[in-house]
Amino acid sequence: MGDVVVTEFISLDGVIEDPGGSEGSVHGAWTFQFNRGDDGNQFKVDELMSADAQLFGRVTYQGFAAAWPERRETTGAFGVRINALPKYVVSTTLSDADASWENSTVIRDNVAAAVASLKQQVQGDILIAGSAMLARSLLREGLIDRVNLMLFPIVLGTGKRLFTDELPHATFALTELKPVGPDGVVVLTYHAKH
Repeated sequence: MGDVVVTEFISLDGVIEDPGGSEGSVHGAWTFQFNRGDDGNQFKVDELMSADAQLFGRVTYQGFAAAWPERRETTGAFGVRINALPKYVVSTTLSDADASWENSTVIRDNVAAAVASLKQQVQGDILIAGSAMLARSLLREGLIDRVNLMLFPIVLGTGKRLFTDELPHATFALTELKPVGPDGVVVLTYHAKH
């Protein structure tokens, strides 16, 4: 049985919006101010290699689909893996034909049931990168098993946050805390207490 794993770059004040700068937000590319070091880079590689599927909201999917196919040859094993993995995109507006990134399937409705079924089908992790709305909806359904946060020592003040006021009470256990790189970046891994 697979685990649903939310993975986010996050600021001290909980902002996850536009860490790489592709969304054109006011704080875009805020993670690039910091060196996450070899350990931080390896964490992201290991995280992807442990996954057997990726799950996206539409906006994140379209951003990744626009970027990663052309990077397959220039990003080594990471690029090969991210392109080869099965991808599931939750969207009421995309059709299967719009999901042009290889191995992509659109989930249009009954999202909680579809994700619960997917958890039964895969053995490794089902990785959700970004996709805050999707992550929040699955948290409400009790379908999130783990949260990996790469915490950057910056306060942004504004921007989209992962955890918002409308979420239900949920408890997690900290299972890993690992400083990475020279600039104070920390990896935090939490397992849900279901």
